[in-house]
Amino acid sequence: MTRTVLESKTKTVVIGFDEPFCVIGERINPTGRKKLAAELEMGDFSTVEKDALEQVACGATVLDINSGAVFSNKMAEDPRYADNNFVEPPLMRDLISRVQAVVDVPLCIDSSVPAALEAGLEAAEGRPLLNSVTGEEERLELVLPLVKKYNVPVVAISNDDTGISEDPDVRFAVAKKIVERAADFGIPAHDIVVDPLVMPVGAMATAGRQVFTLVNRLREELGVNTTCGASNISFGLPNRHGINGAYLPMAIGAGMTSAIMNPVRNQEMEAIRAANLLMNHDPNGMEWIKLAKVLDAMKEEGVTFAEASAAAAAAGGGRRGGRRRRG
Repeated sequence: MTRTVLESKTKTVVIGFDEPFCVIGERINPTGRKKLAAELEMGDFSTVEKDALEQVACGATVLDINSGAVFSNKMAEDPRYADNNFVEPPLMRDLISRVQAVVDVPLCIDSSVPAALEAGLEAAEGRPLLNSVTGEEERLELVLPLVKKYNVPVVAISNDDTGISEDPDVRFAVAKKIVERAADFGIPAHDIVVDPLVMPVGAMATAGRQVFTLVNRLREELGVNTTCGASNISFGLPNRHGINGAYLPMAIGAGMTSAIMNPVRNQEMEAIRAANLLMNHDPNGMEWIKLAKVLDAMKEEGVTFAEASAAAAAAGGGRRGGRRRRG
């Protein structure tokens, strides 16, 4: 069975067909978060640290670290700050340093800037996930050598130089191309985690069914693990958490093995925990029972999911993970 191994300094997380669904926390991302971007511009990492702690308490086993900040005030003073190639590499190093100081889970290094990806690879302890490579020729030539050099797995996004196709067969062909090109660099298929690109169901009624079919093909024909930006499916629609909560177990049933998502939302995490139980990926239902206690505490004490999860983690201790040598 395909196993994609991620590591922090002391913990190992495996993304795999017979493993619990891997929740990759998405919140450390200044894109669209003006308050966070403003804090980072001032060198304030308090929200980053808070988000890291909350996401892990709520069930994220991997944290995505995105350095795509825009420093508007500094840009007015120094034109170099208008260039992400200048801004992102040092910011990525700082973000990873701050996150690793407060939590010990594997990281997903997320940037469109190759220099920021390499800065993240140099700063990360263990074996992080690199996010991402596409089927675009320039991107393949820039990112795959980094994947090989640092011996890390990579997210492969199913778009190429022609853009994002609405045809699922085209998106599958792009994923196959990336897997084959990676093999040319000596990168095995088990280190490729394909994002088949989830379209908003509000704009394309068949978007959900497309993803389920694609995930099954990627698993059966290419033998790769899969991921997605989970909230894309509900974009533009009301009651998004209800849609996300229904989508995730269906995607898991189709074979999806991870998602980049917000774990601080109890509706989605409840759906994932239930799916893990039903897929027999939760031995003795222990994670479901832990979650039930957290949900009970929310009702009884009037606290948030993050607060109840943090209290439960403090009372019971965090997960333990084995350490596997990188190499």
